[in-house]
Amino acid sequence: MEAENTMESTKIRLLAAALLHVPFDGWSETTLQAAMRDSGVAAGLARALYPRGGVDLAIAYHQEGDAVLRAKFAVADTTGLRIRERITLAVRLRLEAAEPELVRRASALFALPQHITEGPRLVWGTADAIWTALGDTSRDLNWYTKRATLAAVYAGTVLFWLGDQSEGYADTWAFLDRRIEGVMQFEKTKAGFRENKLGKALIEGPFKFLERIRAPMMRDDLPGRTGTKT
Repeated sequence: MEAENTMESTKIRLLAAALLHVPFDGWSETTLQAAMRDSGVAAGLARALYPRGGVDLAIAYHQEGDAVLRAKFAVADTTGLRIRERITLAVRLRLEAAEPELVRRASALFALPQHITEGPRLVWGTADAIWTALGDTSRDLNWYTKRATLAAVYAGTVLFWLGDQSEGYADTWAFLDRRIEGVMQFEKTKAGFRENKLGKALIEGPFKFLERIRAPMMRDDLPGRTGTKT
């Protein structure tokens, strides 16, 4: 356990050193080399912690933001907040845990063909972190639809946020409110579909296979599984 803690603290120290260089050199090999020098972490250990260099640093930065979100939401006063307000709060906390220039550099990196799958995977992870923080207990198809719709909201909001010049990101928060309204309308439509006669008939007939879809057993067990309903 002590060795694991030491490795984790070293990983955090190396990432913290890298953040000072990202605005100038991006999430790159140059940044990793500079972080090694600044942190005093040996090259061999740095390579073991971030084997792919800049891209692994960028991933670690994103995941650190998710961890900050979880910690802040856990102590936030959400008493009396409706579900849409709690989702909005969680997304705001996540964006407030990030620096625009660092996110901009990461977006450019993840747009490269060799890293094209990393961005969507991380955004999905953020959506999962938010729904988990909200106490979502769904384990069926709803687990996927909730995260898919929120991932789209989050990705769109990030793009808007990166170009927002309004004071206090007021335009971004207004944009987020509009997108969250879309999510809530989707959830209402989905619930209504299950309750009307046609929806019930389809669910009991052609769409019955959807009942077999299950959420992943573990966070890296995507895209999940099908099986007997329990």
